[in-house]
Amino acid sequence: MRVGNEEGAPRVPRQGRADWLRGARIIGVLGVFYRPEGRLAEPEAVEFLLADGQSVLLTCASDRTLRVGPGAWPQLPEWCVPSGQWEFATVPALPQSPDGGWTVTRTEERGDENGQVREAVIRCEDGSFVVVGGDTMAIRFTRGHRGAPATT
Repeated sequence: MRVGNEEGAPRVPRQGRADWLRGARIIGVLGVFYRPEGRLAEPEAVEFLLADGQSVLLTCASDRTLRVGPGAWPQLPEWCVPSGQWEFATVPALPQSPDGGWTVTRTEERGDENGQVREAVIRCEDGSFVVVGGDTMAIRFTRGHRGAPATT
């Protein structure tokens, strides 16, 4: 995966840019949860851990749009204040990573009628991650072409 420029310095994946993760291997997906709400609540953000040591953070803005940027795994995002009230945790509805992770074949960003990004689809060899912005994040993993929910 190339998320850096020619000098190797990391750069932020840009919204609206297709295939910003093509070729990357996802080795884990964690939700950022507000502890007082418990893990039954939806995550406030989702961080994709990549095999090359980098991570990608998907968050919701106050206008319910989806933001894509570099993560700082294992550090929590800066907005997790106070940090003791926040934690990374697995998202129960997602399958465990296969040996070697999921290889990304394509990414898509879907917008609303105003062109604002509301959903990101990260297509992998064995299925797709669908991340939807809103008040909180919704994430699911689908297998096949029809979007059937994955079995875990």
